[in-house]
Amino acid sequence: MTGKPTRILRGVLLAASAYGGWACPAMAQSGANWVESGGVPQGTRFSTLADMTPANAATLTEEFAIPTGAVGAHEGGPLVVGSVMYVVTPWPNKLIALDLAHGGQVLWTYAPADSGSGAGHNGRANRGAAYANGLVVFCELDGHVAAVNAATGALAWRTQVTDPNVTQETLPIAPIVVNGKVIIGDSLSEMGARGVVRALDLATGKKLWQAYNTGPDTDVLIDANTRPFYAKDQGANLGASTWPGTSWQQGGATVWEWMTYDPETNLLFYGTSQPGTFNADQRPGDNKWGDSIFARNPDTGKAVWVYQLTPNDHWDYDATNEYTVVDLKIAGVLRKTLVHFSKNGYAYVFDRTTGQLISATPYSDGTNWAKSIDLATGLPNIDSTKLTHQGEIASGLCPSALGGKDWEYSSYSPVTGLFYFGLNNFCMHFQPLLTQYFPHAPYFGVGTLSFDPSPNSNGSLGALVAWDPVHAKTVWSVPEPLPLVGPGTLATAGGLVFYGTADAHFKALDAGSGKVLWSTALECPVVSNPIAYTGPDGKQRIAVYSGSATCPAGPVGAGGNAMHPSLKALYQSVPALRVTNATAKTGYVHVFKLP
Repeated sequence: MTGKPTRILRGVLLAASAYGGWACPAMAQSGANWVESGGVPQGTRFSTLADMTPANAATLTEEFAIPTGAVGAHEGGPLVVGSVMYVVTPWPNKLIALDLAHGGQVLWTYAPADSGSGAGHNGRANRGAAYANGLVVFCELDGHVAAVNAATGALAWRTQVTDPNVTQETLPIAPIVVNGKVIIGDSLSEMGARGVVRALDLATGKKLWQAYNTGPDTDVLIDANTRPFYAKDQGANLGASTWPGTSWQQGGATVWEWMTYDPETNLLFYGTSQPGTFNADQRPGDNKWGDSIFARNPDTGKAVWVYQLTPNDHWDYDATNEYTVVDLKIAGVLRKTLVHFSKNGYAYVFDRTTGQLISATPYSDGTNWAKSIDLATGLPNIDSTKLTHQGEIASGLCPSALGGKDWEYSSYSPVTGLFYFGLNNFCMHFQPLLTQYFPHAPYFGVGTLSFDPSPNSNGSLGALVAWDPVHAKTVWSVPEPLPLVGPGTLATAGGLVFYGTADAHFKALDAGSGKVLWSTALECPVVSNPIAYTGPDGKQRIAVYSGSATCPAGPVGAGGNAMHPSLKALYQSVPALRVTNATAKTGYVHVFKLP
């Protein structure tokens, strides 16, 4: 740990006693504090704070902006416990504690000894931390997980769970804490990594269980008690038999985004990435369990049910973005549901207790890889003319590999009954190539990959969408000149939606109508998730990071990683493109308040 000696803040100690675990009913909603990426385990990203409203949003002002001292993709969001804010930076993944009672003054900094083995991947990104039992827990890109005393900054434990030099994995994911366990996933399917989820003991850092997402059932923790709803997902050892030979060992299906948890059913939910190489001709079969959702018992890791969204993925349609736990009244019946906006352009609503599909509807303009999703079988009705083949350029594939929606976090407001998320209006040209697996070498299998605006995009490469999950339709959308690849949304009880943009703005919208009420320019693009919390004066605050992998060095990028040349050219053709501030040498955390 580096930094000046610190005092133990009363606010932290009070919060530590109040937020010791997820069993407390008060944790069903996020209020004064913000203790994990989704706000609450269910991942709704909804704040009960209501000081800020459509009537006063235009008066929002910046309270302070604190440099993080780090460059790269600031993809997560801060935490707030009592009067302290916790910021995890991109690699080398420092944890910084800020005193909110004194204008964001740095209290202490925990700086790990990083091997640098993961620094070349994921745009140096880190997607955030989690707070529980007086500890702030976060992943380090080089394969460590650390728990730091929230009051003092002292290291409680640090566990190495993987070595990127051996497994090709890195750890950009934000942990989730469930029943005293720190649960994390891994990244880098594109390097031939094999997806795995691990659980560590919150008190000690000891590994308790791990479950692979490809391979035989014993590795995947599928047993006689696992109950996939659909016949397509039933059978022994599908995680190995649906792959040629032993290619499941480099099968991807990593877990690099958000996890959610339902305390009512004691189920952990997460999705997996695309299967191995992007060249589907090299991996005939369904390639389970790539592009799949798992419901697991968080205490044992065992799979309760599993569903594959995009079998034998031809288009890089990861299913890793969030699965939100909400109860919805559908056809007059209150259902325990799980809602997911997949990269493949479909909005899925599941019965979260069984994995049965309630609805699956295109939310992305021009979605054409599948004509529909059959609710009886769970299978996509794939358009055979949209399949890709080795050495051939397939055109007009919608959505693109950026996804109709990518990894940016959605939010759900129980006040409006709507979800809010960023949309990317792209189709693509795609050419798979023959590739071979070599350790430490890219395992892409891609030749041509280029992007075109989606049909009916009218020059808007992105949009902020309000979606009705009960009636499966868009209620309103606000066009953006650039795609919303990266920035998450925040919904509040005051009737607002907050989000950032690729052209470096932060905005507040009316949650009911989509009217833009307030916008401010920042130093760098936003690829992070805003949060709400109560300040030391008892009044509402909003905080967000600015900083992407391309800021301050030139044109805005898509999300946190290097921009593909064809996408860069498309961005540069848009009049609204801004060049990032050449004086910005670091990312920032910005805090906003009412006058």
